[in-house]
Amino acid sequence: MDDLNKQLDFIIELDRLKGVYRQALVKSDENRFENSAEHSWHISLTAQILHEYAVEKVDISRVTCMLLIHDIVEIDAGDMFAFSEPEALSEQENKEIAAANRLFGLLPEQQFQAYNQLWLEFESAETNDARFAKAMDRILPLLQNMRNEGGSWVRHNVKKSQLIDRNKHLEGLAPKLWLYVCRQIDLAVEQGWLEDA
Repeated sequence: MDDLNKQLDFIIELDRLKGVYRQALVKSDENRFENSAEHSWHISLTAQILHEYAVEKVDISRVTCMLLIHDIVEIDAGDMFAFSEPEALSEQENKEIAAANRLFGLLPEQQFQAYNQLWLEFESAETNDARFAKAMDRILPLLQNMRNEGGSWVRHNVKKSQLIDRNKHLEGLAPKLWLYVCRQIDLAVEQGWLEDA
């Protein structure tokens, strides 16, 4: 019964992710800010749909699990805009590690270890599964911003080079998606939604 109580406490704690807001806007809902729980669901389904484009073997079940848990740490650490200053991003990384230990630590030990390791694998992005998961986490905001006249890119003066660097995981892993992303980035520059730098 003790394990069940821990699991239920964790499940209830997850509800707080619905109150963490991101920079992405939900165009279909009067351009309100997207929350992190919505984002996690959306990229998980995106991965399910697009995994056929991965030219290296990926385990879509593991990828989906990574995507469902990757932002849980934002319950404690909050969301950080992807193109924030390096010092702020480094500080955020430390907050997220502490958050992962606390939040996954609510679970029974075996589940804590499994989820914490999966989260760390996603963060390091060294395996095919983690690289593909990272790529999905990054392609969706690109799609959202393209459908919203630059969205958060325009508000934050994002540069072309930043976006190319952020989406590099696709280059060797899913070349067709990488080509699509590069074309979209060029189009965004033409439209004035990204700085050509």
